[in-house]
Formats: sequence, C-alpha cells, structure tokens
Amino acid sequence: MADDRIEKSAVLRAPLDRVWRAISDSAEFGTWFGMVIEGPFVPGVTVQCVMGETVVDDAVAAQQSEYAGERFPLHIVAVEPPRQFSFRWNPVPGQEYADLTTLVEFTLSEVDDGVLLEIVESGFDAVPEEHRATAFGNNDQGWAEQLRMVAGYVTAESRA
Repeated sequence: MADDRIEKSAVLRAPLDRVWRAISDSAEFGTWFGMVIEGPFVPGVTVQCVMGETVVDDAVAAQQSEYAGERFPLHIVAVEPPRQFSFRWNPVPGQEYADLTTLVEFTLSEVDDGVLLEIVESGFDAVPEEHRATAFGNNDQGWAEQLRMVAGYVTAESRA
C-alpha cells in the first residue's frame, strides 16, 4: 500500500546530544509534543500519556487544546543512544481498535549543518480501511508540525 508509511525529515541546527535528549527524555518529548508522559522511556515498557498543549507554538497549542486530557499509551520499542528511539501507538482514537498500533521511529545522523532527524511512522496497512485515510492524513500533517516544533525547541535552547 502506498499510504503505509509516513516519512519526515529535517536538519536541526543543534548538537547531537541536545536533539537526542529532546526525543528520548520523556519530559522533554512531552514539552515540545504537547503532552505529559507518566514515566521514562524504557524499552519494553508502556507509558501512559495525557494530551496537553505544546509550549513551542501557540497556534498548535490552541489546536491541541481540544484534545487536552485525553489519555493513551505509548509502547516503547527501542532507546538506542544517541541514534534511535521508537515506540508503538494507536493511530485510531477510541476503544474499538485498542490493540492496533503503528510504529514510530526517530533516527538521528550527524551531518555538516547539524543533526538530520528522520521520523517514520509505518503500519497503516493494518488500519481498517474505513479509518486508514483519515489516520494517515492526520498523522502526516501532525508529524510535519511536530518536526517543526522539535526543531524550534532544540534550536531555541541551543541559542539560550
């Protein structure tokens, strides 16, 4: 299926260790993403998350406010410093498909201008057809915004 995989990437002008902390430390991840994560990211562990609002972008925070308080799990797959972080989550809201997950992978590579951050979400072919296009479209747009927010988060902090 052509719409099984979302791929986003950007070069972040910040040190590798700063970008790694932003994606692998649950408190920092929650700050730019816009949620509270109830525990550290540990491979094989499921952490509960509560949607909130990002502190990085007021317009995105306003969009997120409609989902504030919604809870969902993140199943941590890998934490491989300082290059790879991944988790599984459910791309379809509600309990009907509670066991359905897609895989989200963050990969870091040092490049001349900073750090290349690649975000890939895969597994949409397992989403029921009646939800697939919406889930894919929402997450495709969401990852574009989240990539911009993490870039702003690590860049602002590296200048401070």
